[in-house]
Amino acid sequence: MSGHSKWSSIKHRKAAADAKRGQQFTKLARAITVAAREGGGDPDANPSLAAATQKARDASMPKDKIQRAVDRGSGSGAAAESIERVVFEGYGPGGAAILVEALTDNRNRTSADVRHAFTRHNGSLGEPGSVAWIFEKRGAIVVDGDRYGEDDLIAAIDAGAEDVREDGDLLRVLTDPGDLAAVRGALEESGVEIQSADLTMEPKSAVEVGESDARALLRLLDTLSEHDDVNEVHANFDIPEEVLARVAV
Repeated sequence: MSGHSKWSSIKHRKAAADAKRGQQFTKLARAITVAAREGGGDPDANPSLAAATQKARDASMPKDKIQRAVDRGSGSGAAAESIERVVFEGYGPGGAAILVEALTDNRNRTSADVRHAFTRHNGSLGEPGSVAWIFEKRGAIVVDGDRYGEDDLIAAIDAGAEDVREDGDLLRVLTDPGDLAAVRGALEESGVEIQSADLTMEPKSAVEVGESDARALLRLLDTLSEHDDVNEVHANFDIPEEVLARVAV
């Protein structure tokens, strides 16, 4: 498991049971708006927008809501909302590096809330650049590892995938950000069912966290992820499966 984060897999499993549809759609719309503002409203020329709109479609977000979010960001519709992207960096219990991506209309409020979450759960908020160097932007496609093997993912390699990694009962196909849509399309054309596909910040290395710190770390990550302004949380920890089964919250 070294070299990447279990948090991506834990989030994926939790998402399957996520009933907070309204909050989810709000976060998805913000991500689309900011992606369109930063890179333009054409998803063919803007990988971040392509990934954000596909994620919204996967969540069954209505097409008109997706288009309104794109229009807000590109300026072709109603006036764009004053939402900005803010990145927080810090360390959690056990020394795990944590990168928090927030989309907010009130930086001071979000900063105070994120700092409080770190402090409450025995973490520490760091300075800009303190942990960002540990992560690199990648495309990540998740498929069922019990249903498919690496031989079933040859189409992904042919389409430009850079790596396939086992993560418990999941397989994660990693790509260059610009190749995410093409690799996903190749897998779907070959008959592979996609569980999720998104742009993520992939850790270059992992820190093993023991049972004494694992529960507090997972609570911190849950608290951050559930905040209305937080779009993504990335971390570089490794917890053995037998320990994870005892401490998962």
